[in-house]
Amino acid sequence: MNNDSSSRIVVRLKEWISGAAPGARLPSTRSLVAEYQASPVTVQKALQTLTAQGLIESRPGVGTFVRAARMVRPADYGWQTAALRSPQGSVRVASATMRSTPNDVLAFHAGYPDRELLPERLIRAALTRAARSDAALSRPPAAGIPELQSWFVHELGASTPVGVTPPTPSDVIVVPGSQGGLSSIFRALVGNGQPLLVESPTYWGAILAAAQAGVRLIPVPSGPEGPDPEELSRAFEETGARMFYAQPNYANPTGAQWSAQRAEQVLEILRNHGAFLVEDDWAHDFGITTTPNPVAAHDSSGHVIYIRSLTKSVSPAIRVAGIIARGPARERILAERAAEMMYVSGVLQAAALDVVTQPGWQTHLRGLRHQLQSRRDLLASSLREHAPQAHITTVPKGGLNLWLRLPDGTDLDKLTRDCESSRVIIAPGNEWFPAEPAGPYIRLNYAGANPAAFPEGAKVIGQALERNG
Repeated sequence: MNNDSSSRIVVRLKEWISGAAPGARLPSTRSLVAEYQASPVTVQKALQTLTAQGLIESRPGVGTFVRAARMVRPADYGWQTAALRSPQGSVRVASATMRSTPNDVLAFHAGYPDRELLPERLIRAALTRAARSDAALSRPPAAGIPELQSWFVHELGASTPVGVTPPTPSDVIVVPGSQGGLSSIFRALVGNGQPLLVESPTYWGAILAAAQAGVRLIPVPSGPEGPDPEELSRAFEETGARMFYAQPNYANPTGAQWSAQRAEQVLEILRNHGAFLVEDDWAHDFGITTTPNPVAAHDSSGHVIYIRSLTKSVSPAIRVAGIIARGPARERILAERAAEMMYVSGVLQAAALDVVTQPGWQTHLRGLRHQLQSRRDLLASSLREHAPQAHITTVPKGGLNLWLRLPDGTDLDKLTRDCESSRVIIAPGNEWFPAEPAGPYIRLNYAGANPAAFPEGAKVIGQALERNG
């Protein structure tokens, strides 16, 4: 009854306040008790509600008043301009692929698999067990929990041929996702102002990490089979670079996969120039018609720094990746990681290890292969039918994306806006180029939500391209 009376008083007082001037004094509590035939406790509760809503303010010993609207002076951050000076490198904004969108749009731009492609049951059970384990209360080793280090080594060792010395668990550094790992590698092993060779096009996150590290990017043209060996060798000779970043398996954005011959050619170039390859194996778990064969599995001399992420294949909420590096390079990366983040959450490491060592993990991966294939083929066939102007550069053998070459002269900004007006979000291809784009491209993720809408989405893109011309 008191609650009802209190609510009634709040409603009546709000009506009174709406017609009162700022600073007007409310009737006394005694007057309100008499007017509304309520107890003092009920009246006080109503006044507390109005105070919490910012409509009135109490001045002890004076009374209660309608809160005056206060002008808030805009903050002046001009002093920071002088304190920060000019940035050392170009300031890049987050990728369009990280943009959040409403649920009622077709999100071709996304960089992650849809939730239905994740091992949800395994994840929930693993997080529950990890929260109840000692990992929830203890500090893990700086390089990672030993069991997870061993798992990363076992995974790479499974691809290592006879005659090649496999890595050991002590070669592994567990990092909070591959993005942080790339930043540490570039800062520790390349350095500010020094050259880094990268495939063009390549992963936008690597471009961002290099820019933040002050590294000078040198693009190397790369096609469906990977980089041209002669172009790569010439780039090393002309620039004096000592590192090459690449994605040999199901590259983002192109979907390219290196052949065994191309991988051996690149390794030979690295040996000849005393250089490193940073192998980003982000899509290791997303093979469709082939199985990934890491270049690192064929290297015994520490030329390849291998990084494998579990973020996309396990869960975006479990940002865990492993770097495998040998020799002094590993020590420099570990020291760089310690300066930025002393260790990765033991709970996340334990949960990641739990998921990938469950029998259900391999069952999940086998089902995932078929799901990705059906989605890829549906989107590809829909584009061929409804958007023939968009040329699929290669049908990827794995990964999450289709890379489309558009007609010369296509206005990408206009195309993006036109598609968005029809509730279809696409990712313009410019941000995947470390220098000037080689042409107008878009990247479409076939692992996103609502694959049944792919034909309609392709139709929207085709119609937007027709208007664009």
